[in-house]
Amino acid sequence: MKTKKINCWEFKKCGRETGGSHVHDLGVCPAAEESALDGTHGGVNAGRSCWVLAGTLCKNKVQGTFAQKYKDCEICDFYKKVREEEFPKFVLSSLLLKKISKK
Repeated sequence: MKTKKINCWEFKKCGRETGGSHVHDLGVCPAAEESALDGTHGGVNAGRSCWVLAGTLCKNKVQGTFAQKYKDCEICDFYKKVREEEFPKFVLSSLLLKKISKK
């Protein structure tokens, strides 16, 4: 039986997914809308690769660019969960960034 893979907004309960409880004050999260990464690590849009996107939420604050936030993402419990679940097929961030830039 295949286990459903959880997206970041489900794991973090941030309420920034489409129709979420915090969309009115924080906006829809870029991870919930980034279709270029749909299916990556089994997630919906960028729901399991949120660390490569600017504007995602961390510590209740909207974050900046990948370069500005990645060190925090490396220690994030969700990032670690995805890396562990996807090993050895975890897609490196540099490859994910290339997918986004091709849009």
